[in-house]
Amino acid sequence: MIGLEVHVQLATTSKIFSGASNEYGSLANENTCEIDLGLPGSLPVLNEKAVEMAVKFGCAISAEINEISIFDRKNYFYPDLPKGYQISQFENPIVGRGSIKITDEAGATKIIGITRAHLEEDAGKSIHDLFQGRTAVDLNRTGTPLLEIVSEPDIRSAREASEYFKQIHNLATFIGICDGNLSEGSMRCDANVSVRQKGDSLLGERTEIKNINSFKFVERAIELEIERQIDVLEDGGEIVRETRLFDPDKDETRSMRSKELSEDYRYFPDPDLLPLVLSREEIEKIKSELPELPQQREKNYQSRFGLSGYDSKQLSVDRSKSDFFEELAKASGLPKLSANWVNSNLSSLLNEKGLGFDQTPILPSLLAEILIRIDDGTISSTSGKKLFRAFCETPPEIPEIDDRIDEMGLRQIGGTDGLKDIVLDILKEHPTQLAELLKGKQKVLGFLVGQVMKKTKGAANPKEVNEIIQGEIKKG
Repeated sequence: MIGLEVHVQLATTSKIFSGASNEYGSLANENTCEIDLGLPGSLPVLNEKAVEMAVKFGCAISAEINEISIFDRKNYFYPDLPKGYQISQFENPIVGRGSIKITDEAGATKIIGITRAHLEEDAGKSIHDLFQGRTAVDLNRTGTPLLEIVSEPDIRSAREASEYFKQIHNLATFIGICDGNLSEGSMRCDANVSVRQKGDSLLGERTEIKNINSFKFVERAIELEIERQIDVLEDGGEIVRETRLFDPDKDETRSMRSKELSEDYRYFPDPDLLPLVLSREEIEKIKSELPELPQQREKNYQSRFGLSGYDSKQLSVDRSKSDFFEELAKASGLPKLSANWVNSNLSSLLNEKGLGFDQTPILPSLLAEILIRIDDGTISSTSGKKLFRAFCETPPEIPEIDDRIDEMGLRQIGGTDGLKDIVLDILKEHPTQLAELLKGKQKVLGFLVGQVMKKTKGAANPKEVNEIIQGEIKKG
């Protein structure tokens, strides 16, 4: 039985309780102020934008939004927590019960319950390898707004856990509350894992694996922990409730410390912060600002455009990608061809250049003109790819496109341009293959079409070449 606690860093400009910058990558301890440092007399002020983002996520998973929520102090001592407590939410979180859909290992839809999502501040960062024999502390991350999303223990395999983490990641980035950069720690999760005999109603003791920051590592860490727990139980041992660390280099989980219980943190309402009160009107306003969500778009692409489930899912993962596709499909009137190009050619180019879909070097309107010319036979698909690459480097004005096609020699040769003469020459040059084709061996057709394409340097219209050859075969 597996449950995940996903920590989402909210993409606010400033921190959750102070005006210090929330920017990543600054010099150590540069983005701090008296509130982050826990100096005497400093008082927290709640960031309204962080509240909006939490509500937005809650609405996106059809969760209960609590009109009254409380901020609490979670008390523990650690060098990167100057105040000696973390401001979090305990009994009265901002987001209550909701759910999210995943695809299980059998390909079926499975609903994973979400217990709660609460706002809290992040702690700083302890760095153990900078100075020999000493630990350095960087407090830039202190006070970063987090939304901690706690699942029900509904997950039953490491792969399901990874899929759930991906769905949370996709949703949070899609609605714009997180940049989703896993390598920078913008999203990470803790995995709670327990095992029990099949058919047992009694739950096994659980362990928690802390701070996993990739889909691959989530899956591997859980696999290892399941194997470890089973080995311990089958050897007659007992599982101890503890916090563990996943080490990808050694491919193992190992013990960090005994697992604290909620009583150990001595939660109590923070006296410096009033209860957070939201009106129903405020909640409905935030809900109305949500975009069409990924799973809704996925269904719409299948019903409106007749796209496959795979293509629809690929297009719906990233909001910028989804928006680009919709503009391209509208401008070209060719939704299926648009989907193919966005999922393949455009995605490949952006991966090569290390760019996101919000940084595409070509406008949807310009790419639409290329697709229209592929569809009407002006250029071949291969020529379209060359044109696409060229236009990404130096985009022309739309009226200049046909001139550029001619300059690059990409216009397809049709029957009126002497294509039939070229085809007849190829047939004469390959009498053996022609004889086989006359006997009904259709696989030779591809070879002959290929020879024509080679001779014309890809400028021939393959469909027309095929038709000319078939016409000559009928003549005998």
